[in-house]
Amino acid sequence: MTHKRLAGKTALVTAAGQGIGRATAELFASEGATVVATDINADLLTHVAGCRTCHVDVRDPVQVVAAISQAGPIDVLFNCAGYVHSGTIIECDEAAWNFSLDINVTSMYRLTRAALPGMLERGHGSIINMSSVAGSIKGVPNRFVYGVTKAAVVG
Repeated sequence: MTHKRLAGKTALVTAAGQGIGRATAELFASEGATVVATDINADLLTHVAGCRTCHVDVRDPVQVVAAISQAGPIDVLFNCAGYVHSGTIIECDEAAWNFSLDINVTSMYRLTRAALPGMLERGHGSIINMSSVAGSIKGVPNRFVYGVTKAAVVG
């Protein structure tokens, strides 16, 4: 028996082309949501079932605002975009640090900032920020900046 718990809701899911993002987008759609599945890799979105799709680079504030605007009123924002840099602090140069922070943390700020005014105006909404055990439960070898960014999401 399908409950359709999200019937009448609109959800925007980042990094929906594969992994947790794709599974979430398809689950939300199966629960009745109108889902806008976004990803930087538009080719991956062709295989996401039951969703509208939209190419979005979460590092680009203009694309983020446009995606939120085109999606219409959003009831659920699922921030899933992420990047896993491999290496220790010694192997993490400033470019890798900045890139990881931009995707794993700042993109959530951008998307939340763009979606939140509409949620507040309508008096409801849910924002889900995907983190990792690497940011709160345990350290993971050779994932220095990934752990830092996921701890920031938890915080």
